[in-house]
Amino acid sequence: MRPVITAFAFILTLAGAAQAELPSATDSSIRLSLSSGKPTVIDLGARTCIPCKKMAPILESLSAEYRNKASVLFIDVHENQAAADKFRIQMIPTQVFFNAKGKEVKRHVGFMEKAEIVKELKAAGLK
Repeated sequence: MRPVITAFAFILTLAGAAQAELPSATDSSIRLSLSSGKPTVIDLGARTCIPCKKMAPILESLSAEYRNKASVLFIDVHENQAAADKFRIQMIPTQVFFNAKGKEVKRHVGFMEKAEIVKELKAAGLK
């Protein structure tokens, strides 16, 4: 019986690790990011959306990896309907990329791989 309990605990640990999540961005953190002089990606989704859940650990990783070079933000549109309206979101997840001047330069709808996000951040000015 002991190996079953250990395996179950291991699975729960992995499930918890897969739930890495950025906190939902506030209006002030969005303004700060867009005026920071760094490229920004804002992922608008929901914590209950399957593709959004798959993107959560990718966004968490990118946020840490590019901490001083780019801003990686998440907005839960179920918690912040005003942001969904402001960014004209029709489907989730939607990633909106901004250049260093805070100007929108690209939009993508659906799941996005880490390499594609990095490619778009580089196109937006990531060094």
